[in-house]
Amino acid sequence: MDRRTEIRDFLTTRRARVTPEQAGLRPSPLEGTRRVPGLRREEVALLAGVSVPYYTRLERGDARGATDAVLDAIARALRLDDAERAHLFDLVRAADATARTPRHPARRALRPELWNMLEAMSGVPAYIRNGRLDLLAGNALAHALFAPVFDSPARPVNSARFTFLDPAAAEFYPDWDAVADQNVATLRAEVGRNPYDKALSDLIGELSTRGETFRQRWARHEVRRHRAGAKRLNHPLAGELTINYETMGLAADEGLSLIVCGVAPGSRDADALDLLAGWSATADVPLGRAADPGP
Repeated sequence: MDRRTEIRDFLTTRRARVTPEQAGLRPSPLEGTRRVPGLRREEVALLAGVSVPYYTRLERGDARGATDAVLDAIARALRLDDAERAHLFDLVRAADATARTPRHPARRALRPELWNMLEAMSGVPAYIRNGRLDLLAGNALAHALFAPVFDSPARPVNSARFTFLDPAAAEFYPDWDAVADQNVATLRAEVGRNPYDKALSDLIGELSTRGETFRQRWARHEVRRHRAGAKRLNHPLAGELTINYETMGLAADEGLSLIVCGVAPGSRDADALDLLAGWSATADVPLGRAADPGP
C-alpha cells in the first residue's frame, strides 16, 4: 500500500464530499458549472490558510514538512471527524521519509493473565482481537454467541474475512451492509496506524481479489471508530437477538482490544443469551485460541 497514493485518495475523497455551501463559501455567479461535486483544491487551501501549491503538493502525497498545525487546519477545512483526523495524521507520519521507521509488528502469544481474565468473565461473551480484526481468543460464551464466525471455514478466524467470504454472514448479520461498512472502515484506519503490517496487507489483498463488494467499499476511504454500539444477530440456535458491545484497548498489549458483549436484563435477548450459556455448558465449549497470535 503506497503511502503517497493513500494520502492522495483520502484527501480527494474527503474534498469531494464537502460542498462550498457547507464550508461557508459563496460560489461566484461567473464560475459556471463545477466539474467536481465538492471543494476545489484552491478552496481547501483558502479555508486552511495555506498556499495552493502547498496543498496541491500535499494532496499528491508529498507530505514533507507537514506540521501538526497545518494538518489540523486542513482537517477543519475538510470537516474531518476525530477518526478521520487521526487517520490523516497517521498517513502523513508514515509517508514522511525523514520520520519513517518501518514497523514490523512482532507476533506474540497472548499473556496467561489474559486467558485467565477471559475465563473469569464467564457470565458475559468476551473476546480479544487485534487491529486487523483477527479473533485471537474468546471465552466459552463468546464462542457460543459467535459460533458461525469461530466455526467458519474462512481461516484464520477474522471478522472481515467471515463477513465478506462466508455466505453464512448474510444470514447471521441481519444488518449485513452496516457490518460490512464497519469492518472496512476499521481496517482502513488500521492501515494508517500500521502501514508495514504484512498480514494486514495480505488480508486486504485477499478480500479485494475475491470480491467486488469489498473493493467498492475500500475505494471510499471511509474511516471510523467503533468503540461501542449495538449489533443485531440471527443466531442459528437462539434466533434473533441484539447485543451491546464495548471495545477496550489493552494498555499493556498495544494493538489488542477486549470486546465485552451484554444485553438488557430481563429481555428476550437475555433469555437467548441464557440459552446459549446453557448450551455452551452442556456442549463443553472450551476457552480457546481462534487465530494465530498477532499484534
